[in-house]
Amino acid sequence: MLKKTIAQLIAQAISRAQQERKLPGVNVPEIIVEHPQNPEHGDYACSIALKLARAAGRSPLAIASDIAGYIPPTEEIASVAVAAPGFINFTLKNEWLAKQVDTILAQGEAYGNSNLGEGKLIQIEFVSINPTGPLHVGHGRGAVLGSTLSNIMTASGYRVVREYYFNDAGSQMDAFRRSLWVRYQQRLGRNVPMPEEGYHGNYMIDLAGEIIAKEGDRFLRMPEEAAVNELGNLGLARILEATREDLKRLRVEFDVWFSEKSLYQNGQFEKVIRLLREKGYLAEREGAVWFVATALGEDKDNVVIRSNGSPTYFGADIAYHYNKFIERKFDRVINIWGADHMGHVSRMKAVVEALGIDPARLEIIIHQMVTLKRGGEVVKISKRSGDIITLRELMDEVGVDACRFFFLCRTADSQMDFDLELAKKQSADNPVYYVQYAHARIASILRMAQEKGVTDDEGDLSLLHDEAELQLIRRMLLLPEIIETIAQTLEPHHLTYYAQDLATAFHAFYKDCRVISDDRALTGARLKLVKAAKLVLGRTLRLMGMDAPERM
Repeated sequence: MLKKTIAQLIAQAISRAQQERKLPGVNVPEIIVEHPQNPEHGDYACSIALKLARAAGRSPLAIASDIAGYIPPTEEIASVAVAAPGFINFTLKNEWLAKQVDTILAQGEAYGNSNLGEGKLIQIEFVSINPTGPLHVGHGRGAVLGSTLSNIMTASGYRVVREYYFNDAGSQMDAFRRSLWVRYQQRLGRNVPMPEEGYHGNYMIDLAGEIIAKEGDRFLRMPEEAAVNELGNLGLARILEATREDLKRLRVEFDVWFSEKSLYQNGQFEKVIRLLREKGYLAEREGAVWFVATALGEDKDNVVIRSNGSPTYFGADIAYHYNKFIERKFDRVINIWGADHMGHVSRMKAVVEALGIDPARLEIIIHQMVTLKRGGEVVKISKRSGDIITLRELMDEVGVDACRFFFLCRTADSQMDFDLELAKKQSADNPVYYVQYAHARIASILRMAQEKGVTDDEGDLSLLHDEAELQLIRRMLLLPEIIETIAQTLEPHHLTYYAQDLATAFHAFYKDCRVISDDRALTGARLKLVKAAKLVLGRTLRLMGMDAPERM
């Protein structure tokens, strides 16, 4: 990337300035190259002189001037300028910018990819809700974050495993089974009460009805515990099937569906408990087994096995992470959890450390809640009251592309207002429509050229010097930087802003520059530019898991 090239040029210039005693031999901090807020200041800027000033005992402006004087001419850079209070600004050559159109076209769908991850094995676990009900809109946000981040990490040279962990054991599944048993009986005319801790949503009534349609009343003639278990297993399978269907529709795929029950069946839970006991991190108090998190700086200890002998949610998660790091040997693990798991983060990091694993290898993204709004009015969601708005209903109303874009457009740690009316608008006010319309417009230009028999064979890229053309190229050249930034920060929302900026640059180009004209050389050059824009915008949309429409 050009950023890295410029950073290397600056580092070499500082080294030469120190060798020739223009600068003292002080330690040089990290050289960060950024884009100036004001485009008049150039394409790139560096503030290293400001960081060196105190140690060097000179003014930042003088240091910047000395460094700039040692930066040699290159094929990419037109000028190097110094600006107060000590910035070094770089402006790119128009001729070099124009040539990058061919570079982008040559790379094709690989454009923007890098080897940042160096083939490291990384697991991204996301969604992972208890299979006790349908997916709601909050789950959709985590699903889109996880799938988009998986796309980015793959493009950045990591070997990515996308994983869904489902809790098919424990107290919540017991509550689900008993709730379904009650609804099943009620649908068949028995007057039995729903337990207070049960799942009261209307979807349980529907689920019981589906099972009756296939199985009849045969469970009424079975011993109760056998009926509860068999009926519950059927319900679990149907919930998981519906979850898979909804996620597939949202264009979210998983490589692994991991069962909590397998942790006990395959012995991982026993292994990790034995290991922690040997390391002195477990204690028995009040009939329960506790993880002594306070020994690792936590505020309190946590129960891993209840007094009745059943593992806690935390205990199961310890075994799951033992499986991830020790048995499957992931180099990095990224968990994407909902806001209700915030309190689980520090203790999970502590137990990973207790297992002898660098806690920095475990990264946890917490995404906040989603508020649906219609015409300024809040649409309330309540999972247990029956007044539940499912992810499926949201996709039915606004479409998959709008779901994905809107879920992605804010940082994970910020609350999200999802404007249903805006998501459905067929106008430039709707960012989804605005971005996809740019792609469709590009496709229409290329179709028109094909219909007229116009090709880019005689295209001369050196003719691309209109400001709108150059700005479009500048925007396209940012994609590799955006991908790397997301891979480093784990913040995929940057893609939505980039997509809008790129669409804006194309719309401006379309307004100012006629693509097909009598000038064959210019027409060919602009057709190449349009093809490159289609490639980059399409790639951006696909990284977000969205359609890149040919017509709208």
